Amino acid sequence: MDTKSIKLFVLAAELLNIGAAGSRLGFSPAVASARLAKLELELGADLFHRSTRKVTLSIEGAEFLPFAQEMIAQEEASLAALGRRNPKVSGTLRFAASSTFAERYIAPILPEFLDMYPDVNLELKLSDTQVNLIDGGFDLALRNSAVEDSSLIGRRLFQDTRILCASPDYLSKHSSILTPEDLDNHQLILFINSKPRKLKCKTAQRDCTFPPNKAKHSIVCDDGATIRRAALAGVGICMSSLWNVNTEIAEGTLARVLPDYFVEDNAAVWLVYPKSNVITPKVRVFIDFLVDKLADINR
Repeated sequence: MDTKSIKLFVLAAELLNIGAAGSRLGFSPAVASARLAKLELELGADLFHRSTRKVTLSIEGAEFLPFAQEMIAQEEASLAALGRRNPKVSGTLRFAASSTFAERYIAPILPEFLDMYPDVNLELKLSDTQVNLIDGGFDLALRNSAVEDSSLIGRRLFQDTRILCASPDYLSKHSSILTPEDLDNHQLILFINSKPRKLKCKTAQRDCTFPPNKAKHSIVCDDGATIRRAALAGVGICMSSLWNVNTEIAEGTLARVLPDYFVEDNAAVWLVYPKSNVITPKVRVFIDFLVDKLADINR
C-alpha cells in the first residue's frame, strides 16, 4: 500500500478538501483524486462522500483513519531510527480540553508554542463535556479524571484540588456556614451530572458530602467558567477546582467556605492520548510543552 496515498488520505481527512491536501503534497487535483480512488479500490471501500460542494468522511473512512495515522507514525519512527526523518515538526494536531481550563491556561501559552513549531496547526475542541478521543480522531486531550479506557494512555499533570467558595457579598447577606449541615438552606451552584463528593474535616472525625442530601436550592450548569462567574456575582456557593478560582481567591473576590473541609477523591488533571506504539513528533512536543508550562498551577 502506497504510503504517499495514505498521507494524502490522512491530510484530506483533516482538511476535508482533496485538492488542498494534494497541493500540500505536491499533487495536482486530478492526481490527488486518482490516488485516492486507487487507494479506495485497494481497500474495497469508499473513504469519502464527495459532492460538488463538499467532501466528508464515510463511515469506512472514519474507521480507517486511526490505522492510517498509525501507519504514518510508524514510517516516521522507522526513518528516525535510520537518521533520515525530517527534523521539522509539522502537521495538524487535534486537541480536546475543558473550555474553562483552556480559556485560563491553554490559550495564553499557544503563541509561544506556535512560535516554537510554526509548521504545526492546532485544531482545538473546547468543551467541559468530555469527548471520545478515538471516535473523534483526537491526538490528545486534557481531562480531570483518571484513565479508565484500556485504549488510552494518561500522563498525570497535577493534583486537582477542589474547594467550596462564594463571594463575600453573598456570605455577608446569608446565614453563617459553620458546618456542612448549614449548607442545606443555601443556594448551591452545581456542575451538571456531577456525583456527590465526600468532604472530610481536617480537625475532627466527621464525614459528609457535597452537595448535601438535604440541599433545597440549586442551580445546575455544564460550564466551569460560568459557575465561577455566577459565584462571583453572588448567586451562591459552588465547589470548584482550585485552578479555576485561585486568582479570585487571592484577590479576595471569592472566599473559601468551610475551609477546614477538603474533598477526598484524589482527583488529578491528566493528558490523555490513544494507545500506540509510536507517539508522533507533533504530539510529543506538545505534551512536553504542556507538562513544562502547567506543572506549577496549584503550587
